Amino acid sequence: MNTKKDIMKMIEEEDVEFIRLQFTDVWGNLKNIAVTPGQMKKVMDNMYSFESSALFNDIYEYNEEIFLHPDLDTFVILPWRPQQAKVGKLTCDICYADGKLCDKSPRTILKKMVKEAKDKGYTFIVSPECEFFLFHTDENGNPTTMTHEKAGYLDVGPVDFGENARREMVLTLEEMGFEIESSHHEKAPAQHEIDLAQAGSLETADAVMTFKFAVRSIAKRFGLYATFMPKPRTDVAGSGMHLNFSVYKDGVNIFDDKNDEVSDDAKYFIGGIMAHAEAMCAVTNPTVNSYKRILAGFNAPGEINWSCRGEKSLIRHHRNADETRIELRFPDTSANPYLTIAVCIAAGLDGIEKKIVPDEENGLVPKKLPGSLLDAVKRMQEDQVIVDALGEEFTKIYKEIKDKECEDYMLQVSEWEIRNYLDRM
Repeated sequence: MNTKKDIMKMIEEEDVEFIRLQFTDVWGNLKNIAVTPGQMKKVMDNMYSFESSALFNDIYEYNEEIFLHPDLDTFVILPWRPQQAKVGKLTCDICYADGKLCDKSPRTILKKMVKEAKDKGYTFIVSPECEFFLFHTDENGNPTTMTHEKAGYLDVGPVDFGENARREMVLTLEEMGFEIESSHHEKAPAQHEIDLAQAGSLETADAVMTFKFAVRSIAKRFGLYATFMPKPRTDVAGSGMHLNFSVYKDGVNIFDDKNDEVSDDAKYFIGGIMAHAEAMCAVTNPTVNSYKRILAGFNAPGEINWSCRGEKSLIRHHRNADETRIELRFPDTSANPYLTIAVCIAAGLDGIEKKIVPDEENGLVPKKLPGSLLDAVKRMQEDQVIVDALGEEFTKIYKEIKDKECEDYMLQVSEWEIRNYLDRM
């Protein structure tokens, strides 16, 4: 546990001249205010406020005064910044003037669910598998969807053009204190995956945000652009953010089974996820583009099912020598990790508490995931477990934002429409 004194000592000894105070908005975008060491007393006293509209990226009018409260244990020096006049960062909670956590902040929503699970005796451990593309930029430095490589799954250099950038990303993340389980080239040209080691729910969400920040920054140094857009190209696989869960009670992983079978609690967790998957999609797959990944196939799950093997299943039960994990394969890389892990905990807990058995064991035909963001948002509104996890007011605001996103998308004339209708009508 870092203290204020520890942070100030590190800043002085490491010649840190800029500190980024970071938080995550509703969309899952990283935001920050940068300060110099001379302002750190004010920061440590939780006195830094900012325009509350930034939490909703100016899409939703929100006028309450809110403050940044730094989480001292998240302080780290950014290795890709200059080694003289270094830059550090602190992840912050968002609070009201009285010090109470802002209930509209994604980090607060996850903290609430972590506490609820803990009060019931459960600890959720998560390890994410993050996929992304490395594309070229144009002459102005703007991102494109262009790549000249043809590498595929687990290929190596020289056919894997991004190998050096990916290696630098891993080494940089390890220098920042991350444990990386593995990294490799994914199925599509220019697509990569880096897997983070398991950690607590809040620590994992914080790590995913810092991970994305680091990956984009390192990619830029190699003249590339890293995108976490779920489906940037029609003709290839999209990018997912598979989440592996283990759940502990009294120090024991409740998914483990002495008879090498699927434990009852594992089945109930899976049953809870399956029961709420349609509603969860509004958060785990939060963009119009997300559903093009789901509908297109390429091993992306479309049906609400589970198995102990098979790449196309929505949920996969993993048993190995170390522990048992349950992998959720439908979240994608555009998802806000705080909201995503929060709804996963809510759905999993509901399954465990109500002893929900997976539909397939009841002889029911597997349902399909929603085919659009609009449908997913509708399902979210109808699911009280997910609404309670996010909060009534936040759900209402989130719906308004996503409805507007869907409306804006529907007003756009696409290249597909021009190609198929212009000369035929």
